[in-house]
Amino acid sequence: MNQMQKMTQSAQQMGELLQARGQLLVTAESCTGGLIGAVCTEISGSSAWFFGGVISYANEAKMRGLSVKEETLSSFGAVSEQTVREMCAGALQLGGDISVAVSGVAGPNGGSPEKPVGCVYIGWQCLGKEASVERFQFSGDRQAVREATVLAALSGVKEILESSKK
Repeated sequence: MNQMQKMTQSAQQMGELLQARGQLLVTAESCTGGLIGAVCTEISGSSAWFFGGVISYANEAKMRGLSVKEETLSSFGAVSEQTVREMCAGALQLGGDISVAVSGVAGPNGGSPEKPVGCVYIGWQCLGKEASVERFQFSGDRQAVREATVLAALSGVKEILESSKK
């Protein structure tokens, strides 16, 4: 099974859980550039469980589209737990019941000792609850980092849905 098939299968399983609960996913994507949304919308009928999302690549897009504070970006950077937490909350302001947000360094350029290439923060938030954010360190080229991010993001949504009761 190739990566696209793995991502689609993961999205399908997540979508079935969301649909069974009558819930919608909303995304806030930076380093994946809309790949989470693309994988979700590969599935016929995904409009029943996928609200949509924001591709917020530039800091300005994070501020305008997701209400990320300029002071958060200047203090912690776009690739940070704090920024991803605000991206999750901003996505939920658009609609949906559960958000997933991603920001990272996909490479091959842009890394630093503190945030090397492959460093990605992924956050998840259910409506009315606090966001949970994890830092990941993925390996491989730009595409591999982006695909690993999508898989981890979708897997996290599935875990939340499986572990919580409506």
